[in-house]
Amino acid sequence: MTEEQKIFAGKLFCPGEPELKAIKLRTHNLCTKYNQTFEDEMEIRNEIVADIFEKLGEGSFMQGPIYIHYGKHTQIGKRFFANFHLTIQDDAHVSIGDDCNFGPNVTIVTPVHPMLPDERKGVALPDGTKKRMCYAKPVKIGNDCWFGANVTVCPGVTIGKNCVIGAGSVVTRDIPDNSFAAGVPCRVIREVNKLDSVMLIPDLLNYGDIN
Repeated sequence: MTEEQKIFAGKLFCPGEPELKAIKLRTHNLCTKYNQTFEDEMEIRNEIVADIFEKLGEGSFMQGPIYIHYGKHTQIGKRFFANFHLTIQDDAHVSIGDDCNFGPNVTIVTPVHPMLPDERKGVALPDGTKKRMCYAKPVKIGNDCWFGANVTVCPGVTIGKNCVIGAGSVVTRDIPDNSFAAGVPCRVIREVNKLDSVMLIPDLLNYGDIN
């Protein structure tokens, strides 16, 4: 079993193995290229992100800078928008649905490191050697989700469709469809429904008589 196969099987793996370091180096360098482009250099940007991600749907835009770990482990749907400083540490698979919008500084992480300090320094292997090891859990985000600024999604979390995650939230557990959730740790506040329409907030409307 390769180190990459171990990741997907939910087993301990060594992130410092050459096969994984090569993938990450390539993606990190592509991110650096992306971050050095101007916002209106769309053709160049589109070529770069096409090389970074396993899948990126049409109509997607990332403000940049972006910080992606593997890239090839992430699938993103159509019409995705990410504001400044999107970070995806996609050791395990990350899936983001269609029509999702992320505020600034959204971070998605999948790796889990040992709790014990001695094991963070090295895990004893059957052959008597020690290596730095971790494992990873996939993250899945449904269609039509909005994440406020500084949201962090932790390993193994599934967020359903039509969800709003409040700014600064740390999502440590699954969030069901149609939820407004917020906090540290993030919890469901209530269901999102038609009463949340901006058209029902009079102070936001500007349809008065025109002189």
